[in-house]
Amino acid sequence: MSAETKTPLQRDAEVYLRVVREARPYWMHLAAICVLSLSAIPLALLAPLPLKIAVDTFIGSLPLPAALAAWLPAWMVASKTSLLLFATGLLVLIPLLQQAQAFGSWLLELYTGEKLVFDYRSRLFLHLQRMSLSYHNRKGVSDLLYAVQEDAPLMQYVSIHGAVPIATSTVTVLALIGASLRIDVQLALVSLAVAPALFYMVASYGRRIGHRWHKIRALDNDSFSIVEEALSLIRVVKAYGREEDETRRFADRAGASLREHMSVIFAEAAFGLTVSLVTALGTAGVLWIGMRHVQAGRLTLGELLVVLAYVGQLYKPLETISKKATQMKSSLASTERVFQLFDLQPEVLASPSAKPLGRARGEIVFEDVSFKYGERAVLSGVSFKIKPGSRVGVSGRTGAGKTTLLGLLPRFHDPVSGRIFLDGLDIKEADLADLRSQFAVAFQDSPLFSATIAENIAYGRPFADEWAIVEAARAANIHDAIMKLPDAYRTHVGAHGACLSGGERQRIALARAFLKDAPIILLDEPTSAIDAASESVIMDAIERLTRGRTTFIISHRQKMLERCDARLHVEQGAAVLLDAVA
Repeated sequence: MSAETKTPLQRDAEVYLRVVREARPYWMHLAAICVLSLSAIPLALLAPLPLKIAVDTFIGSLPLPAALAAWLPAWMVASKTSLLLFATGLLVLIPLLQQAQAFGSWLLELYTGEKLVFDYRSRLFLHLQRMSLSYHNRKGVSDLLYAVQEDAPLMQYVSIHGAVPIATSTVTVLALIGASLRIDVQLALVSLAVAPALFYMVASYGRRIGHRWHKIRALDNDSFSIVEEALSLIRVVKAYGREEDETRRFADRAGASLREHMSVIFAEAAFGLTVSLVTALGTAGVLWIGMRHVQAGRLTLGELLVVLAYVGQLYKPLETISKKATQMKSSLASTERVFQLFDLQPEVLASPSAKPLGRARGEIVFEDVSFKYGERAVLSGVSFKIKPGSRVGVSGRTGAGKTTLLGLLPRFHDPVSGRIFLDGLDIKEADLADLRSQFAVAFQDSPLFSATIAENIAYGRPFADEWAIVEAARAANIHDAIMKLPDAYRTHVGAHGACLSGGERQRIALARAFLKDAPIILLDEPTSAIDAASESVIMDAIERLTRGRTTFIISHRQKMLERCDARLHVEQGAAVLLDAVA
């Protein structure tokens, strides 16, 4: 059955069951929460007992209930004053125990919920990083960021703040019904008469409100995307004076979300009012019939007060079940969105029989390789062989497929047909992490992390010592520039390296490649958008970096291509190897 043909109830049930499976590592915590929550039941049953003792035994002349009298010493049972002191003591003790129980439950729920969210977010973050680059290009950062930050945390509401209260409230209702039946069967049945109406309202309201929460989450995601996009492209926004236009875009989406939120809030308020009215009618019915039973001598006044107290406590968990079932619609919508992300499989998968690699020699062979982005063909029937240690310049017009071709080597993408060999081994048969460890990459825009310069250089070798980092920076001709900064290697580079010039970012990216010391180097336009002086420095660094290593250099600059041993020209999906090393 497809997702489109499933009823809201079926979809919710599937999400519930999956939440239970996902929460399996926390079953002990959830069981402890349930036990603590259920410990409120005997306290709730004892709560009206002091009132019954005061009315029926101290003021009246009725004996204590036999079960209670058996637990108390004879001298206390024989003295009305002692019983009154006992009743007043219970009035103080029971609320204290209830507060202790509530605090313990809250503390355990808080810890379990935060731990569950932490682990769940971490798993989702790792899963999203494993998705292929083509998926990230299609989806965009903002959608995935919203899922990690906003959708994932709501799983704790479904599992802890929703399912657990519903389960414990159900047990509480059954316990209170049993206690009421022992006192007066008719009153217990009258109090239960409202239950069918409550459950019908829950089912009806849930059907009407579920799809609206899906719409709200989509609108919230859209408004989040607009903010993330505008701020990440703030230079473009400012350059074209579009601040107010972007604000209007945000306001349109956020306003639509606000209107939907308000309509749901009003619907929830109306639902809550209806639930309160139904339970109030039930209480009124119990009071009316109960007073008749007191007049007829079927009940004592104390017993009626106990029943009324039980009915009040009975309706509270019934209201909890009703309201939690509807409030969880929002969380279910978010949890379902996250499960849909988890169900996506990476397009690039490691072979189950993956073979480890030693340090590669660097022989690269493409054998009739083709690649598509969706339906758009980018490479078609590409075949060539590169000998170890060769420096290959990759040329071709913009959009010809040069970057895509290099991205196939570390399996950022997989070809739709054909095979790629590294040192005679099909790269699909190699361990994926091991394969990618053979490559050092420097991209055209030289992205840096919002961290220190030292941390950026050591990104490929996070445990490198300070000496190795400095030597890599010297090799990349960036050490002197770093030492002129206020905090030298501890200088924070800002978001994406915005505090540094383009040439400095490029050389730090090269230093990162030097430090990794990989046998194969992939450079994408390493001298683009920099001045002649910086270009000369970077080219010298590249000369040292690529010596003795198989290297692919994408460049439009003839000076850079002339330094290569061979040239791979990419045009209209084909790649022709020129001037190859014999």
